Amino acid sequence: MAHVSRKLSNAFEGALAGGGDPATSPLYVFGPFLRLIVVAGVAQITFGASIWLVIFTIALVSAMYRLVMVWITDGSGGSGLNEEEFGGWAVKVNAGITVVEYTLTFLVSMAALVTFVADRVPTLNQTFIGIELRVYVAIALSVLTGWLVNRGPKVAARAFGPATLGVLILLWAMIISTIFKLGFQLPDFNLEAFSAENIRYTLGGYARILAVMTGIEIFANLVPAYNGTSAEKSRKAFNSLLIIMGTTGLTMLIVGPAIFQLADPTNTEVSVFTQTMDQLLPEPLAWLGTIVGVAVLLSASAASAQGLQNLALGLKYRNYVPAFIGQRNRFGVADKPVWLEVAVVSLCFVVFGADEETYLAIYAAGVFILLSMTGWAATRRLFRNLRSDRRIGGFIALVGTVAAALLTSVATLIIFEERFFEGAWTYLLFLPLLYILFTWFRRHLGEPTLAEEHLGKVILDRKYLRPFHELRVGEHLSTEFEQIIVPLDGSDFAERPLSFAQSIAHAYDAQMTLMTVAPPAKAKFRRADATERDQEWRQQVAYLDNLVQGLQRAGINADFVIESGSIVEQIDAFAAESHADLILMSTHGRSGMERWLIGSVANKLTRQTSTPVLLVRPTVAWRSRWSQFKRLLVALDGSQNAEYILPYAVSFALHFDSEIILLSVPSGQEDAISSAHSESIRTYLEHILDVVRAQNIEAQAIVTGSSAASTIIDVCEGEEADLIMMTTHGFSGLDRFMLGSVAERVIQHTIAPVFLLPSR
Repeated sequence: MAHVSRKLSNAFEGALAGGGDPATSPLYVFGPFLRLIVVAGVAQITFGASIWLVIFTIALVSAMYRLVMVWITDGSGGSGLNEEEFGGWAVKVNAGITVVEYTLTFLVSMAALVTFVADRVPTLNQTFIGIELRVYVAIALSVLTGWLVNRGPKVAARAFGPATLGVLILLWAMIISTIFKLGFQLPDFNLEAFSAENIRYTLGGYARILAVMTGIEIFANLVPAYNGTSAEKSRKAFNSLLIIMGTTGLTMLIVGPAIFQLADPTNTEVSVFTQTMDQLLPEPLAWLGTIVGVAVLLSASAASAQGLQNLALGLKYRNYVPAFIGQRNRFGVADKPVWLEVAVVSLCFVVFGADEETYLAIYAAGVFILLSMTGWAATRRLFRNLRSDRRIGGFIALVGTVAAALLTSVATLIIFEERFFEGAWTYLLFLPLLYILFTWFRRHLGEPTLAEEHLGKVILDRKYLRPFHELRVGEHLSTEFEQIIVPLDGSDFAERPLSFAQSIAHAYDAQMTLMTVAPPAKAKFRRADATERDQEWRQQVAYLDNLVQGLQRAGINADFVIESGSIVEQIDAFAAESHADLILMSTHGRSGMERWLIGSVANKLTRQTSTPVLLVRPTVAWRSRWSQFKRLLVALDGSQNAEYILPYAVSFALHFDSEIILLSVPSGQEDAISSAHSESIRTYLEHILDVVRAQNIEAQAIVTGSSAASTIIDVCEGEEADLIMMTTHGFSGLDRFMLGSVAERVIQHTIAPVFLLPSR
């Protein structure tokens, strides 16, 4: 459950980044499971059936999450799918369960940790003033963990480190040692386990080891942390899930029978995993395994506290909790939720003890409520998709997802029935209470601005990385410009973008196509055509051919085309036909006002096309004649649509070694804005800066002004930016970046070129 501050390049990196929680589960689930069935005398019958039921559940739920990873690529995972399918109530239910789950993750991980320590230091099982010594150790480590986490993520990362690799090595060492010493033995699947006298124990054992499913949601949250397209990211995230859940599953199937054979579950002094480890591994490796287990469990506790910090911040910005809950300390993190968690955890240890079995059932119950909600949300989406696309693959996916939803729902009922009086009942108390509290605060604090709502979702759902959004404005588009179109009309005004086009073509090794649109009476003409119609036509051909030859001498792969018809329709059609990545054009044409005029061709084209457009306003200033694209001013209004410009800004920065200046105008009104509102905008930009800077790009953020257009122009001049970048449709209560309003005024008055990304 580590935070990721850079892009993940492959599935193994993702497994290490997010697999700590599920990978540690085999360390502590076998004890409660074996104690139930061994004491009842049914272990020989029910052991294998319970294990195979869990493996079947892992397979079905993993397949379901493959769909979630394809549909939801922004990092919100199952929570995002639930919100999309079920609405606002799902947000509050998810948040309530997550609050409880983070606390239980801390409890279970810390309790399992002290169990591992007590395995090697039996003195900790003794009591002092009526309380076991292990409880004192658990409380001390909880306070230390909270203190380190509240000193910021960098301190926490240095203190706990990436322990997941160690636990994966430990599990595989156990798998290999088991096969080497005991042979390859899989658990039996005895149908007697489902007889009337045994099924209670089969399902009870199943409920106790279902904690191996904890953390599976993490991999859906990790999707945006990978490099590549949306499809590549979702595939890598799923492969990360397979690495972790595959290792966990093999441990259950291969090491599980060894634990059953070698360990004594009635021995309360040493956990069954440590007993088995001592018999399968040489002594130094067994002790090393204990150290690895302690490290990764401590890391899981810290990660749950960090998750609670993010949850509090996200709920604060969405007005689900009062502002002081998410108030940041001098290290930039929300410390109050963590200290509250440490207090609750310490109280639980004092009252209920530091045995992980005490908290395991409640832990699994919350996980399966979330998994079943995600299963039914996925079922709803698949059913809706099948109405328009009735392919056989869709029906197969629907059947599998319904099975997963039913299985997780049944598992939830089994856990509640089995462990209701052992703690599962608390969900019936805490979930309604938290739901009522979230609703009450939202109603009394009022609806947040769209930027604050969006920021809340960013922090609440993207637990591992705040990426820029995936491009969704056209399948053929790419931020690596390969095909550039430059519309011309034969005038000096229209030729102004050529210098910019040359710079971009050189940087990206792009193909440049010069384009003229002739009156409708003229026939289509391509460079390879031989037909010549009249003097005007020959002049156009000669003009374009001369420009192309000059570009080719400069080392640019260039060509030209003459189309006939409506200017806007022909440019847009040719851009789509040629899979163009960028259209560069002037805002003024032949007479300066005749054809290429914002409000006319450029305006209509930007409203109609899905291809990015770079507009140049011809002036006497050098910044409107030539640019190295060294300072990029990126306008954001807090909306997701506005963020679609970010991949293009990063691409420019990487190719031209540019600095990115993020600008947000906090209000479209002339009155002063509140400090809380300003803080939310700054925090929002800081999250984006973290991702930009992680790619070794120099970047800064500016929050200023009250009028979007004039502020963009003023900041552009003050910062000497040589390119303004924005989307043409930004939706926000702050202001609207829409062509015809903000973008039009910026283009009309700035001397810098303007890159516009149409957002559909």
